[in-house]
Amino acid sequence: MEFIQILVSGVANGCVYGLIALGFVLIYKATEAVNFAQGDFMMLGAFFCLGFTNADFLGLNFWLAVPMAIIAMGIFGYLFDWGILRHMSGQSQTSIVVLTIAIGFILRFAAGTIWSHEPVSLETPFAGEYVRSGGIVLGVNEILIVVATVILTFGLYLFFSRTKLGVAMQAASQNQLAAYYMGIPVKRIQSLVWGLSGMVAAIAGILFASKGAIDPSSGLLGIKAFAAAAIGGFGSLPGALVGGLIIGLVEPLSARYAPDGFAGIARIAPYAILIIVLVFRPGGLFSQTQKKKV
Repeated sequence: MEFIQILVSGVANGCVYGLIALGFVLIYKATEAVNFAQGDFMMLGAFFCLGFTNADFLGLNFWLAVPMAIIAMGIFGYLFDWGILRHMSGQSQTSIVVLTIAIGFILRFAAGTIWSHEPVSLETPFAGEYVRSGGIVLGVNEILIVVATVILTFGLYLFFSRTKLGVAMQAASQNQLAAYYMGIPVKRIQSLVWGLSGMVAAIAGILFASKGAIDPSSGLLGIKAFAAAAIGGFGSLPGALVGGLIIGLVEPLSARYAPDGFAGIARIAPYAILIIVLVFRPGGLFSQTQKKKV
């Protein structure tokens, strides 16, 4: 029974990692840039939701605050690309990496200044509720995290495969020059991808905050999500989720079943797996080696 509960908790954490990793992959596929502030986008999305439900601010119902926080992060992501990154066109990828790292520090400081550097809780309608079956006790929040991740993943699949905008995003990510010649507004598409990435990050942040307290340093979860994206393969959306699930499961299992004297192995286990994957499969588990097409 304990093993099953550890698995469910690990899957729930892995879904959060996977959703953050999805943001990494979306941006990388569209711009070939790595957003090291993606974890901080997640943290900011959670604080937006918390702020909207705060009685001293708007005091909204939780189910109304959630879509507002997601939309707010979508706008933030779009404006971040439109107002800052678009002006760095032609600069090296190293410059963009340094910029996103700096933005992460700024977002953590801003969140701490506005909402507090101490852990705060996001009140949800299902907080403290559990489902009991056959001696297994599962938190409703953990079940909802898994369900929400499945629904979001299916929604993204339909978006990229069935909508004109989703197909245009794929075309722009595979060959920007050819997409431009075909009349696709590449720069606007890239800004929309950043907006979509911000929305996914907000969902991940709200789901993460539903499991417990959140503070500005929670944005550092982006490091684990980056490892998840690298394990799955930066060009693969399913790979990001699989990488997140691998890390989410390895952490609690290694913490529970590690031999005596190796209690801290859970902290390094995800990165040990990352090293092994990169050594034997540098492109990740779901590396895409096919030629780019439009």
